[in-house]
Amino acid sequence: MRTLSHHYFGDSNDDISISITVIESMKEDYGLFVWPSRVILAEYVWQQRSRFAGLTLLELGAGTSLPGLVAAKIGANVILTDDSDKLEVLDNMRRVCELNNIKCEIMGLTWGVWDESIFSLQPQVILGADVLYDSSAFDNLLATVKFLLERSPDSVFITSYHNRSGHHLIEFLMVKWGLKCVKLLDGFSFLPSWKVSGLSGNIQLVEIGLCDVEEN
Repeated sequence: MRTLSHHYFGDSNDDISISITVIESMKEDYGLFVWPSRVILAEYVWQQRSRFAGLTLLELGAGTSLPGLVAAKIGANVILTDDSDKLEVLDNMRRVCELNNIKCEIMGLTWGVWDESIFSLQPQVILGADVLYDSSAFDNLLATVKFLLERSPDSVFITSYHNRSGHHLIEFLMVKWGLKCVKLLDGFSFLPSWKVSGLSGNIQLVEIGLCDVEEN
């Protein structure tokens, strides 16, 4: 089952606003549903658009690609990635780019797999919405994040995720892979008040960077 989902960014006080349309699928074996954490991350990108405009930005596990599409709309150079084996997801990403008249690079990227394509990447910002949901994939995800952060000085990984029982495991693995929380964006103060209700819930939004050498 596929549906079109429309997302509006901006309010009456903004000089500009944008609308993003995505294609959703209710199949459980694909990441083609706009979970609340994706909306949170996309809204953060919009509210911080002056920070991200003009940067090279890569979205991991993009799925419906809402945060990446917003970033492209505000002027970032965006690379949308998802598992190389999920051909339907990658095809969906191409379709939503065409639907929104947006140019993004679409790339298959499997966490923990070091193929030729990953060595060409040097993102300044990495996004990941709800990518920390399957604890069996945490190691591969964070190993990939560390590799990408090392490719670009001063780059950060910004992720939104539901604070589930795996929260302590995430903290442990961040230490293992030489990562640290640079900023915890608590309370979602960047969100317009009318969007907060029903969205924030138990969602974490954090910026993650590399530990300094002396911290390891």
